[in-house]
Amino acid sequence: MAKRKKIKVDKIEAEKRLKKIIPLLKKAYPNAKTALNYKTPFQLLVATILSAQCTDVRVNIVTKDLFKKYKSPADWVKADLKQIEQDIKSTGFYRNKAVSIKNSSKDIIEQFNSKVPDKMAQLITLHGVGRKTANVVLGNAFGKPAIACDTHVIRLSRRLALSKNADAVKLEFDLAEIVPKNNWTVFSHLLIFHGRNICKARKPDCENCQIAQYCPAANKPDLW
Repeated sequence: MAKRKKIKVDKIEAEKRLKKIIPLLKKAYPNAKTALNYKTPFQLLVATILSAQCTDVRVNIVTKDLFKKYKSPADWVKADLKQIEQDIKSTGFYRNKAVSIKNSSKDIIEQFNSKVPDKMAQLITLHGVGRKTANVVLGNAFGKPAIACDTHVIRLSRRLALSKNADAVKLEFDLAEIVPKNNWTVFSHLLIFHGRNICKARKPDCENCQIAQYCPAANKPDLW
């Protein structure tokens, strides 16, 4: 098997590229936003924890009844762990997720007066909450600039030569340097939508890609 070539990353060129592709992606996906259903910051936090290694569609199916049963952090804390596991089992990795939700709910009650904090430094102190989950909550529930790096964002950022990093945290900081801050949150959604619809992992549809002319990896399988 031939060794995959590496795309060269130039920060200045990446910034120029972004000025071209962001408007095109906004035009292609005018309603780009999180696919997770929620009404409160706490619901989004729970849904995001459940979404790890699980589709948003499945999470929304589960949370439809879940949020009727568990309406506050206190409800999760009072609930039996085994029951929580059964209630979220179909999302996968349910044991770890149950512990994360139960313990983060306890943290929210004890440390933040039962309210989900709206600062990164506070959010990542919650059990089971890393920067990606925190950014989803900050950007969507609180409307703060935040770059959430999921697998689509990682894949497309590398193909578009925006960063060489596959590590989500390192990529987040790389993108923060070149993506205009007012576009941080929507940029994540745009790449996620584009990754699901066009720039798929195994075989991107370069012929129908709205930004192919600005993509260093377009029509180059050895760079995918």
